[in-house]
Amino acid sequence: MKMKELTELVMDELLTKRRDLRQESLHLRLQQQSGQLEQPSRLRLLRRDIARIETVLSKRGKKAERK
Repeated sequence: MKMKELTELVMDELLTKRRDLRQESLHLRLQQQSGQLEQPSRLRLLRRDIARIETVLSKRGKKAERK
């Protein structure tokens, strides 16, 4: 997911997307531990997407504090 797409999302959508990605990440880590993970690169992409969402959320939080 691109940063531009994330910045266009509303706060509720970002929070929902973060929750969903974290849940998917948990499931993939469980699959990895049991040896059933088919795409190990998906974990890396999920971590990066979660980090991007966290970045957008923190920027918005800092903007709200300034106002």
